[in-house]
Amino acid sequence: MTLAVAEEVKTKPKIVARYSETGIVSSEGQEKYKVYQYQANGVTVFTDKAPSTHDYQILLYECFACRPDSKIDWNGIRLFTRNYESVISRAAHKHKLDPALIRAVIHAESAFNARAVSRTGAMGLMQLMPETAKEMGVSNAFIPEENILGGSKYLAQMLKQFNGNIALACAAYNAGPTTVTQYKGIPPYPETKAYVERVQILLKRYRSAKV
Repeated sequence: MTLAVAEEVKTKPKIVARYSETGIVSSEGQEKYKVYQYQANGVTVFTDKAPSTHDYQILLYECFACRPDSKIDWNGIRLFTRNYESVISRAAHKHKLDPALIRAVIHAESAFNARAVSRTGAMGLMQLMPETAKEMGVSNAFIPEENILGGSKYLAQMLKQFNGNIALACAAYNAGPTTVTQYKGIPPYPETKAYVERVQILLKRYRSAKV
């Protein structure tokens, strides 16, 4: 190996691939977003181009509301104020939830795409994993009524477990309750932090829309 080649190998950025554990293919049918993450002068940087001088991770995001560098205007994106109105009202009453919160989670998870499927197998409007769907009594996660009732039941469990704290309950919905407990708060995952922030924005907007 020549000195020049050895130096090139030494300085070549280290690549670590990390895949999103939750999320969906976008409602427009787009593939997973590829985002490069690296540290520069103590600052975490996200970009769609591979840096040439830094070690970096490749993050593949699927979740509609999870991309850290999303260009979506979450304060202006179109709301779904009438979709599945009857079943959301019933789920909210049954599980003592704010219907606006159910809508915000559905919007963040699938953008109201009832046929959404994630790489990891999460299904339907509220992106239920097969195990979770089974635990919540959902036999077919692609039936909107079953999905919403099951997802709302699970969301209510997360709220109860985290003493009504909506941010922590949403973080648990995204990253799992064990992870939230482990970190004693919202996990330091860019995907989860983005998700929680955007659910809260959507929740405020759906409440203002009086759904």
